[in-house]
Amino acid sequence: MLPNDTFAGRVSLVTGGSSGIGEAIAQELARLGSDVAIVGRRQEQLDAAAERLQEHGTRVATYAVDVRERPAVEAAVSDVVEQWGRIDHLVNSAAGNFQARPEDLSPNAWSAVVRIVLDGTWNFSQVVGQHMIERGGGGSILSIGTTAALIGGPSTVHSTSAKAGVIALTKSLGAAWAEHGIRVNVMTPGPTEGTGAMTFLFGGEGQWDEQVQAIPMKRMLTRQEAADASVYLLSDYASYVTGHNLVIDGGRSLGRAGGVFGG
Repeated sequence: MLPNDTFAGRVSLVTGGSSGIGEAIAQELARLGSDVAIVGRRQEQLDAAAERLQEHGTRVATYAVDVRERPAVEAAVSDVVEQWGRIDHLVNSAAGNFQARPEDLSPNAWSAVVRIVLDGTWNFSQVVGQHMIERGGGGSILSIGTTAALIGGPSTVHSTSAKAGVIALTKSLGAAWAEHGIRVNVMTPGPTEGTGAMTFLFGGEGQWDEQVQAIPMKRMLTRQEAADASVYLLSDYASYVTGHNLVIDGGRSLGRAGGVFGG
């Protein structure tokens, strides 16, 4: 566990910050002293998450933004900088996904998910990165991956392909922006408890058990474990880590999970 003041005086922006792993990371950043701006699609959900975040006593802001829309992304980033003076950390956790056999996937369905996952990550990374370069002093960017990008996702080919692109984007930006003191990494979780994605994707009869059986450690990741790994990568304790994909999946990507429908 990091010291309580690890992010004191820092400003963090978290997309997908109103639920799931994104909210867990936002909570941990706030607990460790950071002011936090969260981005999501629905204001009602953002307001509920903000109320929970405010228990830590740091500043909280919400932005209802579609990460695919570049002008809205630019406006949100500009507002955070105007209000709070800086952005030190960015977390790209916004995502979209659903199960479909590749032969049944429509062009619109493919495009919608790829635009959220890959274009959305690019939009926020570039706009925040431009701010960090202009301001000087460096910063850190973290994106959330998926083990399916490493082993294949038979029923989530659209999201799997986009997340693989996020890993490539991370390595590219890590190399490009190291000279500016900006570190760029990925945290790739295995199936995680308490997330809408698990319920939505694997809510069918027997699917949860099938996912767990594909994990050598025979349990799912907790949201807190995902957040702990994430804040480490964002923090100065990882000051020599960039372009890295930290996989925390209980060994799932080492076993037979590639053959699990829905992986």
